Amino acid sequence: MTIQIRPILIALRRHKAGTVLIALQIALTLAIVCNGLFIIHQRLANLGAVSGVDESSVFVIRNQWAAERPTAEVDAQVRADLLALRQLPAVRDATPASGNGYPLSGGGWDNNVTLTPDQERPLTDAAVYTGDEHFLDTLGVRLIAGRNFRADEVMVMGTQQAISPPTVIVSKALADKLFPDGNALGKSFYAMGTTPSTIIGIVDPLHRQGVSQWNKPYAGQALIWPLRADDARGLCYIVRAKPGQLAAAMREAPKALLAQSRMRIIDPKDGIQDYAAIRQKVFETDRGMAVLMAIICVVLLAVTAAGIVGLTSFWVSQRRKQIGVRRALGARQRDILTYFLTENFLISAAGVVLGTVLAIIFNLWTVTRFAMDPMSMAYVGTGVLVLLLLGQGAVLAPALRASRVSPVEATRSV
Repeated sequence: MTIQIRPILIALRRHKAGTVLIALQIALTLAIVCNGLFIIHQRLANLGAVSGVDESSVFVIRNQWAAERPTAEVDAQVRADLLALRQLPAVRDATPASGNGYPLSGGGWDNNVTLTPDQERPLTDAAVYTGDEHFLDTLGVRLIAGRNFRADEVMVMGTQQAISPPTVIVSKALADKLFPDGNALGKSFYAMGTTPSTIIGIVDPLHRQGVSQWNKPYAGQALIWPLRADDARGLCYIVRAKPGQLAAAMREAPKALLAQSRMRIIDPKDGIQDYAAIRQKVFETDRGMAVLMAIICVVLLAVTAAGIVGLTSFWVSQRRKQIGVRRALGARQRDILTYFLTENFLISAAGVVLGTVLAIIFNLWTVTRFAMDPMSMAYVGTGVLVLLLLGQGAVLAPALRASRVSPVEATRSV
């Protein structure tokens, strides 16, 4: 027996409310699931971001002062601290940092960049790192062109002081943005005031401090100034351990600093962190969002499947006599099964068509409202396939029950 579409459409017209509700449920589920999968993929991609740091060996240690320190004494303390840290048997190198001045810290100093001092519209926004001649080696950042800072180029930067040094090391992403011809070495730009900074070295890669959506247009664009932070409020050091000695270095570093001054306070929770903890913390929101969206998608798919099962089961119970008549007239079990699968496919198809439109509209809204990336149509295609397969899978059990209805049902009056 050949399945005719027209009788199915006529039957669906008699059940308009249920048909429309299931189609709308499928449409809304598709719109949310497509965008949910896109968000999950983006967030999981963030978790694997390359920082450019030797994360297995690097940690950060910071302290606040128990009492206010005279600014004049701070730089001497910084130099003494660095010497003590570098002399530890488990430490390879150490460098000072200003505030959250290290990759994946979650947020920090950034500056608009121009090629001329009077340029009104900046070319881009660069993350700003400060450190001495030990900065590159301490982080394990790879220098791909030019040279490192010399000790005589390092300047002292006091609390809330703005300095634009004459020399700078930039990331390859920033160099390519400023000078697309690939000849950035020796060129100058302006990131603060009217003092130009000349590029003496290029590193790759080097992640920005932040990982938020706002940072994405400037991904990998960073500069390093030869500045030693002289912050009277507190100090921050980046330390690189020798291979396999991270735990020992993290254990000995606080003791070395406290030996230099007992007036410092090192937070037992966040005062010293390795890069595993830094990465865990900065991507906590991304990880949580991915998990939340996954739960929402699974729940919506489960509710949609339950709705299809419930509606089809109800229709089967209503049509038992009609099914019995068809069986008595020669319809085989597979004909009844095909009928309900086709009926559900038509409902699902209408739902996914509407859901595709809603998914695209929702994504365009997130692009304009939250500056998210446009969603690839591959996610829509995946969502459509998932919903169609889910619909057919959900209707299979009630359809099999319908196919087993005996022709005797045609003779029953109740």
